[in-house]
Amino acid sequence: MITAFILRSLDRRISIAIAILLAVAALVPLSNLALPETSALHVPTYLMSLFGKYLTYALLALALDLVWGYCGILSLGHGAFFALGGYAMGMYLMRQIGSRGTYGNPILPDFMVFLNWKDLPWFWYGFDHFWFAMLMVLVAPGLLAFVFGWFAFRSRVNGVYLSIITQAMTYALLLAFFRNDMGFGGNNGLTDFKDILGFNIQADGTRAVLFAVTAVFLALALMLSSAIVRSKYGKVLVGVRDAESRTRFLGYRVEHMKLFVFVVSAMMAGIAGALYVPQIGIINPGEFAPANSIEVVIWTAVGGRATLIGPIIGAILVNGGKTIFTGLFPDFWLFALGGLFVAVTLFLPKGIVGTIAQYLGKKRRPASPPPKAAKDDGQQSVQAAE
Repeated sequence: MITAFILRSLDRRISIAIAILLAVAALVPLSNLALPETSALHVPTYLMSLFGKYLTYALLALALDLVWGYCGILSLGHGAFFALGGYAMGMYLMRQIGSRGTYGNPILPDFMVFLNWKDLPWFWYGFDHFWFAMLMVLVAPGLLAFVFGWFAFRSRVNGVYLSIITQAMTYALLLAFFRNDMGFGGNNGLTDFKDILGFNIQADGTRAVLFAVTAVFLALALMLSSAIVRSKYGKVLVGVRDAESRTRFLGYRVEHMKLFVFVVSAMMAGIAGALYVPQIGIINPGEFAPANSIEVVIWTAVGGRATLIGPIIGAILVNGGKTIFTGLFPDFWLFALGGLFVAVTLFLPKGIVGTIAQYLGKKRRPASPPPKAAKDDGQQSVQAAE
């Protein structure tokens, strides 16, 4: 029943995007493993890992679009959920090192031996099991989002105040994780990973599988997001975004609506972080930096807010440009990024995908007399849900 509900929610654009992602998940690893390096179609391992990183960023941008684009919650703290998922994966990978570390301790990670820790902290228990680590990838960001959202939404904190609080949250976590006594590696974070599920994390085959899994998870997240926003619940979310007071007056528990989508979005961001870490090979407190969360907002705005596909395109394009321009003009990249955001705000307020969709809609729409005065958009969304 759930599968049928999700499949019914897919429109033509989402179906095409999912098909492309699944094709990429199969063809890129196949090109890397099956074709010789002399072939023009061969994708080098380093390039495949780079593309895999872009896909994790795309998943993070999609998670933000779910709350910002469709519920009006501008979160400047989604980098925190991303980093928590990354740390959960990093803790599992550190436990897999065992006695192969620099100090040869089969239980304690190297940084704990260096800091003269005698016992493994209680919150590291269980991370030697993959299933437990994957559970924590969802639970850690989901629980933080639930607690934060419960108090914020019940207190009716909205707009710029909510954005500032989410930014303060991620900055507080940044300062906490920098401390050596927190037990997460301090400034250096977690690195020097060896295996994942018994496979060499540096091997081409493992890298190919990680890329494919990332593309598949992005496709699944896109499918889930489409099912949410196209359901009756999604229409109420749009009503909350456009006319929260009126939606509340009609009897909907707005704080519950916001809390659910906020927690789902945080879990998606955590999955993105967990997929990011084994492909990059390190996770440190720098991932909590507020600037990272602001960049996610830029990716979403460039691609197109409230389009689902737009944030994926925006994340890939902006990070691809970042890779190119930081190599060519490293001193000017931040100015270029800021200029891009200003230009999109002024000339493409709906983003790339939103502007294209608006242009095509105007071309296809036949000429018609001016419509009568329409009801408020928020009321229309809520009534459609009913």
